[in-house]
Amino acid sequence: MFQTLDGFLKLWNYEVHTTQKVLDQLTDESLSQEVTAQNWTLGRIAWHTATAIGVMASQTGLAFEAPAKDYPVPQSAKFISDIYQKASSALAHAVKEQWTDKTLSEEKDFFGQRMSNGQLLFFIIQHQIHHRGQMTILMRQAGLTVPGVYGPAKEEWAMMGMEAPQM
Repeated sequence: MFQTLDGFLKLWNYEVHTTQKVLDQLTDESLSQEVTAQNWTLGRIAWHTATAIGVMASQTGLAFEAPAKDYPVPQSAKFISDIYQKASSALAHAVKEQWTDKTLSEEKDFFGQRMSNGQLLFFIIQHQIHHRGQMTILMRQAGLTVPGVYGPAKEEWAMMGMEAPQM
């Protein structure tokens, strides 16, 4: 849970930058990558990640522009990436403009569960991290280069003049 807006914004900015790197690697063709026909495609997960920002934050009363539903899935990877960038920036701006540190401790009903605004913001970040991990696996299966998230990806070791860890 966050105690200050600054604490949220610092972590949010890092996680947004990292998720944006992942989304920017997607191609229109890769959006159909799936594990099985019974599971979400890469595009479905990416679009859900972009739209969930507004859907979840709307439970707090924050007002900002973001898509209100996550279906149907767009066929353009750039469109998904652009919407994510706009929604993530809009959330940060709304938090800065509409809340104070004290607002973080206010509790709301979040889909049937009591949660403070600070807890909800942390939940939004965790939700994003969860789906980003799913996307990176599907990206590998689709033959895309996966950017480093919390350290270098296998392709980035050579760019740093180092040998990648052995498999």
